[in-house]
Amino acid sequence: MRTARLKSVVALVATAVIASTAYAAGAGVTGASARAGSDARTLVAEAKAADSHCVTVVRDGKVLLSRDLAKKVDTTIAWSITKSVTSLLVGIAQDKKMLKLDDRVARYVPQWRGTASKRVTIRHLLANTSGREWDARTDYQVMIAARNKTRFGIRLDQQHRPGTTWAYNNSAIQVLEAVLEKATKRPVADFAQATLFGPLRMRNTSIETDVVGNPMLFGGMRSTCPDLARLGVMLADQGRYDGRRIVSRRYVREATQRPSSELNTAYGLLFWINEPGPVLSPLPPPAGTPTAQGPMVPTAPEDAYWALGLNQQILHVSPTEKIVAVRLGDPPPADGPLTIDRFTDLARAVAGAS
Repeated sequence: MRTARLKSVVALVATAVIASTAYAAGAGVTGASARAGSDARTLVAEAKAADSHCVTVVRDGKVLLSRDLAKKVDTTIAWSITKSVTSLLVGIAQDKKMLKLDDRVARYVPQWRGTASKRVTIRHLLANTSGREWDARTDYQVMIAARNKTRFGIRLDQQHRPGTTWAYNNSAIQVLEAVLEKATKRPVADFAQATLFGPLRMRNTSIETDVVGNPMLFGGMRSTCPDLARLGVMLADQGRYDGRRIVSRRYVREATQRPSSELNTAYGLLFWINEPGPVLSPLPPPAGTPTAQGPMVPTAPEDAYWALGLNQQILHVSPTEKIVAVRLGDPPPADGPLTIDRFTDLARAVAGAS
């Protein structure tokens, strides 16, 4: 029963209604192992059945598998994988001493000064424990229709005391757009290009904007599997890429290797992690449903983690194994879901880790 409940939560994490979530795009499989070839064929077949646009598997900096499965698609909306990129931008800003995680958001968002939100910190926003107003209609319908999504998020009420509840709050996360612009003194798109996308040579990655031009940091990034694989390789190397420090090792570990609260031990700082303990999903389950228990993917290493988005957008990172795997695409059909645990297991098999 525990395994069944956990799998249902893992599936919901990637399918919940989330508003707006020196590499080359080589083809084929390298390596002589017949098993590896069989695993690669299985992964590609299941990825096709799941209406994937692309899949990429990397180990130790080498592309083992990279397939473009939708020839007419240049980039794919990564939905809430964007959140994990937002976390990294905050980490880079902290590394540059432009902000601190425990700064109050009101320092950068004056509208919160002297209000019930005055004690919300940047860390609360990254941990989804801000206590800001949340319900499914507000977050997945009203906010979607808002022309200025940053202003919408800022103007919502404080619903709970910070740190006392966990909610997958897109509107609250979007407030980080205002925080980053104020802290870095430049548009977020420019900061992302200069500090992350550019250094990683993520040439096909961008963050879409709302009607008034605010980058949608809760779920607006468009990318490709090779670009996200570069991001994953940097993460697997604890923040370094091609000999260059992109984000501090300390921040990568804080974001991906420890729960950001005891309320949901499967969540770091806008990353999903593989810790034991309660696993909460983006949308609350029906009343009376037992809370699932982690780790999210029991067959994966303890230090494994994921950036996840709507419709099974998956970036998997296993630092100890130096494995990175990416899947982007359309919503998988019911008869070919390629769940997070299945994709992770297949990618590790392709890489020779299982």
